[in-house]
Amino acid sequence: MPKQRLFAAACAALGAFGLLLQLWLSLRAAPAPGLTSTQALWRYVGYFTILSNLLVVLALVAWALGAHGAVTKFLRRVDAQTAVAVAIMIVAVVYHLLLRNLWQPQGWQWLADQLLHTVMPLLFVLHWWFAVPKATLRFRHVLMCLPYPVAYAVYAVVRGAVDGWYPYPFVDVTTLGYPRVAVNACGLLAAFVIVAFVLVGLGRWQARNLRAATKPG
Repeated sequence: MPKQRLFAAACAALGAFGLLLQLWLSLRAAPAPGLTSTQALWRYVGYFTILSNLLVVLALVAWALGAHGAVTKFLRRVDAQTAVAVAIMIVAVVYHLLLRNLWQPQGWQWLADQLLHTVMPLLFVLHWWFAVPKATLRFRHVLMCLPYPVAYAVYAVVRGAVDGWYPYPFVDVTTLGYPRVAVNACGLLAAFVIVAFVLVGLGRWQARNLRAATKPG
């Protein structure tokens, strides 16, 4: 197996471990706030961090396996890989700037926290930079990065309206109200656009340099 595919496989395994560790911790802690295992699982899949890390694992598995099947081919496309890179970078940025000081995880929870918010974002960006060919990357691919956060914002607000639980304080309609949550959502979407433009710009710069380095004469 080529080194890049081996690296992707190892990162996917680490990401899956982080997700399973956080699931185990969530289920184990469920009785304290009076949650059933089903309710704890429902909350687990309500976090942008969890869903984005799941996308990271799927994208890495697709890269490790090679282009076999429609789903794998789609996940290996440069626009799909870039969209996942943008999402997991936002996970890291939002967590370390806005959420990290809200709690002090210890032990296994600290490990899961670091894997999902720091280690996996770094590893996936390294994978994106060194493994993903970017000759076909265009600025229009920024649009590919936006449906996921928009869908998640709708998902978080709708499920909060149904069960009264919001995964993050900046989308808590009960406390902030819909107008403020809408403003927060627009701010986060703007952050997605900025990060996407930066990554696409860097990717195109890398592709130009590679073409220049391999150009005869």
